[in-house]
Amino acid sequence: MASKQNCWDFHRCGRERGGCRIAELGVCPAALEERTDGIHGGDNGGRCCWMIAGTFCNGTAQGSQVQKYGHCSACEFYWKVVEEEYPEFRHANDLQHLLE
Repeated sequence: MASKQNCWDFHRCGRERGGCRIAELGVCPAALEERTDGIHGGDNGGRCCWMIAGTFCNGTAQGSQVQKYGHCSACEFYWKVVEEEYPEFRHANDLQHLLE
């Protein structure tokens, strides 16, 4: 278990494994993405959710990583992770190879 806050905790969406809204909305792809486990100290994709296609943010299903990055780069959680991880923050270009 990670010691740092994951996106589903920050946003309180209930879509993490065992979350209160998975029967209604399903488990978030960020919570399932094991290839990014441990990035920025998160569980699965929980601290690099902007890299995970198909997340469901602000009540809207997001598309591919490229399609959603503009929206995600304006997110409070994204900037929280940037601040907490600086100067070791791993940018999208550094993480893309994990998801190919």
